[in-house]
Amino acid sequence: MHGNLAEHTGDVNGIVPGVSPQVYSQADFIRIAALVRRDAGIVLGDRKQMLAYTRLAPLVRESGLGNFKNYLDTLENDRAEATRVISALTTNHTYFNREPHHFEHFTTNLRNNLIAKAQGSDPVRIWSAGCSSGEEIWTLLMVLLGEDKNAGARIAKSKVVALASDLSADIVEAAKEAIYPKEGLDAVPAALQKNWCNSVEKDGKPSFSIGPELRKMVRFRQLNLLGPWPFTNHFDVIFCRNVMIYFDGPSKERLVLRLAQQLHPGGFLYIGHSERVVGDAAALLNPVGPTIYQRNSR
Repeated sequence: MHGNLAEHTGDVNGIVPGVSPQVYSQADFIRIAALVRRDAGIVLGDRKQMLAYTRLAPLVRESGLGNFKNYLDTLENDRAEATRVISALTTNHTYFNREPHHFEHFTTNLRNNLIAKAQGSDPVRIWSAGCSSGEEIWTLLMVLLGEDKNAGARIAKSKVVALASDLSADIVEAAKEAIYPKEGLDAVPAALQKNWCNSVEKDGKPSFSIGPELRKMVRFRQLNLLGPWPFTNHFDVIFCRNVMIYFDGPSKERLVLRLAQQLHPGGFLYIGHSERVVGDAAALLNPVGPTIYQRNSR
């Protein structure tokens, strides 16, 4: 089979209307679901059959292998391509100042203490775990630097280390590039826009880029949250929002426990609005606000 996968229409009985089972079958979907559950703890129910086709069809076309079976046969010996599959099946939709109550809590309860710590002898460590295209970490650092440009510049030069990680190498590169459509600034307070963003043009469209002060503060890394973590330092703040919604129950429990253990005593974990702390992590984390938790001293 050659050409566009969607061209195979007619009287077919595949799992996607208009697509031949010789192109994409139930057996293919079962293999996809098993791969992402094994490698990333992500659960794909039968209702995700169309989503899997839509997200992966471009990769199958790009491979030139003609159908999903042939493409999937290559993944066992190509871990980079398997990671692309998992990334393609994960929604990377985010925006600036998402779930603003988190940033309000950060401003009211953490910001001053973190600034004082960063200007002392100990570094402040912040982690955006599942950073997607970067809007979360950039919002957080804009809030940290604040509305006073001169004071913010001093904070940027203090001992603040920010880590931003995601499973997808492509999405990490987009976060690192840090150029966004102009309308993406609409949710950002005007003073923060003025201080920490610059007007640019991308692909002929009005855009903005994150300023150099913030860029120097962040280290980006491709990272599977369910795999080994190549660091030992503890964090003062971890944002891991709308990531666990993809995982099965045991994977959620393991991840939130590891996140709790990676926090300094007194450190804060922010999770997504539909996520909960479950399992052994509940003994380490105290709820202090809607989807906001503080590590206890145990």
